[in-house]
Amino acid sequence: MSKKHILLLPGDGIGHEVVREAVKVLHWFVAHGTFDLTFDEGLIGGSAYDAVGTPFPAETLRQAHAADAILLGAVGGPQWEGLDYSVRPERGLLAIRKELGLFANLRPALCFEALVDASSLKPEYVSGLDLMIVRELTGDVYFGTPRGVQMEDGELVGRNTMIYRASEVDRIARVALNLARGRLGRLCSVDKANVLETTEMWRNRVCAIHAEEYADVALSHMYVDNAAMQLVRNPKQFDVMVTGNLFGDILSDCAAMLTGSLGMLPSASLGERQENGKQAALYEPVHGSAPDIAGQDKANPLATILSVAMMLRLSFDAPHAASMIEKAVNHVLNEVRTADIMGAGKKLVGTSEMGDHVIACLDKLKLAQAA
Repeated sequence: MSKKHILLLPGDGIGHEVVREAVKVLHWFVAHGTFDLTFDEGLIGGSAYDAVGTPFPAETLRQAHAADAILLGAVGGPQWEGLDYSVRPERGLLAIRKELGLFANLRPALCFEALVDASSLKPEYVSGLDLMIVRELTGDVYFGTPRGVQMEDGELVGRNTMIYRASEVDRIARVALNLARGRLGRLCSVDKANVLETTEMWRNRVCAIHAEEYADVALSHMYVDNAAMQLVRNPKQFDVMVTGNLFGDILSDCAAMLTGSLGMLPSASLGERQENGKQAALYEPVHGSAPDIAGQDKANPLATILSVAMMLRLSFDAPHAASMIEKAVNHVLNEVRTADIMGAGKKLVGTSEMGDHVIACLDKLKLAQAA
C-alpha cells in the first residue's frame, strides 16, 4: 500500500465546511486500511489574499507540486469584489490551473434516481442521465492576450482574445475520445465554427485526431447555442461532450442543474501524465463559495465527497473505493437531504450530519461485503 499525499485547499465561504466532510470520508478509508494518506493544507482565493496579499501564494504552488492530488473547496465572495482584477479570489483558481497545466476538466452530470424529481426537467428527461462534459481549461479567452480595458479614441474599450493552438486542441480531443471509447462510444464536439475562426480550427483538429486514431468512436459536432438548447431538450442524447474553456464553463453549469442541484456535481482537473507516471490533479465541487450560507451548517457536501470518489478512481487507481462512495451517496439520498435538494418525506440535515450519514452508509457497505 503506497503512501499518497493530498493537499487540501478549503478556500472561501462554504469551502471549509464541505472539504471537512470529504476529509471524513478519506479518513474512513485510512482507518479501514485501504489507503495510507497524509494531508497538508494551503491557502487560495480570498482567504489567501487576506492572509498574505495574493490569491495564489508561492507556498501554495510549492505544496501543490508536492501533492499526489489536490482537493479544493471554493473561492470568492462579495467582500473581495472591490479588489483589483489581478488579485481577486478567482485569479487564484485560474493561476493554479495554469501553473500545474491542468488542461482537462471532467464534469460528470449524473442524475441519482432519488433526485429525479429535484431536477427542473420532467423525470423522463433526466432519469438515468449519465453525461460527461470535458472542458479545456487553460486556453481560450480566460488566458488569451491581448486583454484588458483601456481608453481608445476617447472611450473605454474592453478586449479579450479567444486563442487556441492546434496542440492544445489535439490533447483535449484525445482525453475526450478516450473517455468516450470507455463509455458508450459517442463524442459530441461543441464549437461555434460558423462564426469563430478559432473554433473552426478546433473542429478541424478534432476531426483529424478522430480520423487518425479513434475511428471506432462516433463523432458529431454541434454549435454551442444549439448544444445549450439540446441539453434541456434531450440531455440523454449525449454521452461525452468536449468543448473549449468559455463554452464549457457555461454548458457544464447548465448540465449540472439537470441533476437537481449544483451541490451534487463533482469535477476533476487533470494535467498531462509525466514519464514517471505522476499526473497533476485537482478535484473540486462545481458549486461556488455560497457566502449567504457559509458557516451555517447548511451547505451540501455531497459534490465534494463525490469529488473524492473521482480522486480515488483517477489518481489513486481505486475504482472499488470510488464505487463505495457513490453507492453510499445514493443510499443516503433515499433518507436525508440538505436544503438545496430537499424533497417530500425526507429528513432535512445540515452539512456535518450529511457527512456522518455517508460514513454510516460506508460502514454498512463494509459489513455487507464481509458477510
